[in-house]
Amino acid sequence: MEIKLTDTEIREAASKGMEAFVSVFVHAISDAAGGEITAQAMEKLTSEQLTLWGYWVMREEVMEGGFIQLIHNGWGPFFFENPFARALKLWGLRDLSKLVYEARRLYLEHGEVLTSDCSDEEFMALYEQFPDFDPLDDDFVEHEEEYTEAIARHIDAAPEAFVTIVNTNDDSEE
Repeated sequence: MEIKLTDTEIREAASKGMEAFVSVFVHAISDAAGGEITAQAMEKLTSEQLTLWGYWVMREEVMEGGFIQLIHNGWGPFFFENPFARALKLWGLRDLSKLVYEARRLYLEHGEVLTSDCSDEEFMALYEQFPDFDPLDDDFVEHEEEYTEAIARHIDAAPEAFVTIVNTNDDSEE
């Protein structure tokens, strides 16, 4: 699947910071694949595109409600039963990869309870039941900017691995 961004869109996003730079790529990938990480979307995307989109989903989930929320919302199989952590390691994000592997260990141990249907009150009680996730959540939040910056550098080193860049000056592709 060819996903296009203009050089102008990329430059404008970069001028707003690392988060905006990564976001413009993520949103282009997400929009092209239908907006949800499904089996059909996964078939259309490269591993690089999927890892990037996955990072963004993980970032949003963990920043909002930690790994417990990520697992409870059904993301456990995507992050912990696929080579996501390995891909992060290959991108040079060793510390984040280790963090994901540690979350995977807890997911494998407690996933059944964390993914069961429950009320809002029961969901909130999961945080007290499983305090082993707290240091992982704290670590992610503390280092999120570093992780996002490393992801941005990875994209910047080879943007063509994620999108086709269209030159807005003459509408030719780079």
